[in-house]
Amino acid sequence: MKSVHRISFQKLTLAPLFLLFAIVSHAQQGPTVRKDVPLDSIRLSDPFILADQETQQYYMTGTGGMLWKSKDLKSWEGPYRVTETDPDSWMGPRPMIWAAELFNYQDKYYYFATFTNRDVKIDTVAGNVIERRASHVLVSDEPAGPYIPMEDPTYLPADKPTLDGTFWIDTDGKPYMVYCYEWLQNLNGTMEKIELKPDLSGSVGVGKLLFKASDSPWSREKDANGNDVPNKVTDGPFLFETGSGRLGMIWTSWIYDTYVQGVVYSESGTLDGPWIHEEEPITPPNFGHGMLFTSFDNKTLMSVHSHKSVNGRTIRIPHLFEVDLTGDKLVVVGPYVP
Repeated sequence: MKSVHRISFQKLTLAPLFLLFAIVSHAQQGPTVRKDVPLDSIRLSDPFILADQETQQYYMTGTGGMLWKSKDLKSWEGPYRVTETDPDSWMGPRPMIWAAELFNYQDKYYYFATFTNRDVKIDTVAGNVIERRASHVLVSDEPAGPYIPMEDPTYLPADKPTLDGTFWIDTDGKPYMVYCYEWLQNLNGTMEKIELKPDLSGSVGVGKLLFKASDSPWSREKDANGNDVPNKVTDGPFLFETGSGRLGMIWTSWIYDTYVQGVVYSESGTLDGPWIHEEEPITPPNFGHGMLFTSFDNKTLMSVHSHKSVNGRTIRIPHLFEVDLTGDKLVVVGPYVP
């Protein structure tokens, strides 16, 4: 928080002075931390859970830039503010933070997230103003942060809105970010990859197309003439391998106004694909933006969020599903209750 200058303290009574200090103290302390919070009482979009073996604790993040902790997936503590961004960077002093993900790699913890500076406009397409938005990576020595900037000020082009970056080591041994190029600008969202530096402190080269939103056989929307066409949204990629060694990706789009998640598999076993889409979504309606992790009791779980309208306001609630990866495909077993 910036210092307050040029205040005439002779004009302040005791009550306003106390109020000023209270506001500053609250801003520095961050949000109120709650304990023993059930998972379904948390309001969170794009939930991502890191099961950290060293601390034997689960760390959950997502949209909003906050962090929750749990020992058992049932009772959670938080939220904690864990990011420290540079106010003089392209992100601005208070960026929006979406879809944060946590990865433990080479004795460091990395925070992949989407940052938006709403004060910077980069384009206008079909009447939509495109804000400065991009996937980026922060680093920490601890899973609970703080996560701070690294070497490169940008990972992806400044004139291109990108989001939902995730992490994968491909068969060439190199680290990559897989991310979405947002449909608001290209009108047909894409899934892309870009190589990262060995310490993830920046990117190498340029992005490469993996597939387009219109390649999906299961997503749907109505075009301007009322015809059924594939939905234009690509959202929430997450990479995984099946028990047979097959490379897959879960990702999310829409069937009209319903949020759903599908799966796509790489024929080559690498990020280069080609990527072959399953015909049907893998989650029930209204669940999406998933990721996979292994619990401390060795279950493979998928975290997702649902949408719910309450008093005209949409809220998003995290959920867990158990999945089976032992065969050639990802199979959703059913809801998981800790």
